[in-house]
Amino acid sequence: MLFKYLSAPLTTAVLGLSLILVAVPVRAEPSSAPAPRIATLDWTIAETLMGLGIAPQAVAQIAAYHEWVGQPELPVKVIDLGLRTQPNLELLAELQPDVILISPMFSNIAPRLSRIAEVETLELYTPGSNTWQQMIQLTLDTATLAGNPQAGQHLVERTEAAMVGCREQLPSETEPLLIIQFMDARHVRVFGENGLYHAVLDQLGLDNAWTGETNSWGFSLVGLEDLLGIDGQLVVVEPSPLGVEKTLADNGLWQALPDVRDDSVLSLPPVWSFGALPSALRFADALTSALAAKHDR
Repeated sequence: MLFKYLSAPLTTAVLGLSLILVAVPVRAEPSSAPAPRIATLDWTIAETLMGLGIAPQAVAQIAAYHEWVGQPELPVKVIDLGLRTQPNLELLAELQPDVILISPMFSNIAPRLSRIAEVETLELYTPGSNTWQQMIQLTLDTATLAGNPQAGQHLVERTEAAMVGCREQLPSETEPLLIIQFMDARHVRVFGENGLYHAVLDQLGLDNAWTGETNSWGFSLVGLEDLLGIDGQLVVVEPSPLGVEKTLADNGLWQALPDVRDDSVLSLPPVWSFGALPSALRFADALTSALAAKHDR
């Protein structure tokens, strides 16, 4: 294998807590009012609802959600609305949701959605904004729209506690991290400011090796040659396109990278890089585990 998963047994109670928070959503507090029926096209909002312990009525592209987002899993009762950019509006109308939650990327279809139900737009990754604070605000706003603001506050507090726990488990000295995800055998997304991964690095007290420009989503699309000469621990976030790993075996640019030559590339399981607090938790836990494993080798 060209790169491999590195993970350490999570033996501490605090790291165990972060895993529990990822796998077990916050339990929604009982309310006398009926819970609103919520539909969403946006996976970040969907994962946030699940993190709050509130299952959405319907979500777009559920199979792809489970491939790219992974956790929290959507219950089988959640209805698939079809493509995120071209949802089944007839089905959505039949479901009669109380509210449809979207992000700005779906604003072009908001007028059509508003004929079916109230539409609320939740923003994240706004240029010039603090990504971590925006994730917190999105969590609180989602919980309020779902009729359970207390669940939002609980998720924020428990996430912050888990971040502290992960930070305490990191090796005392960690070099800057160069975090990438393959688009094809010659091009990668490299993650920096504005993005979820960078926000988590800040929470963990870690440095990002990529100081170049990024877009509003926190990444830049670059060729492998742009990674040469950057000092830092190479971290690959799955998934990679089919066939890429095999192709890289004969790719001179990839093989020239120091961590590839030393067989010390860290590989992390898929984490939604455009997510909110649930994805931040998963990334922090996976990264902490991988760094601890490398330190113990």
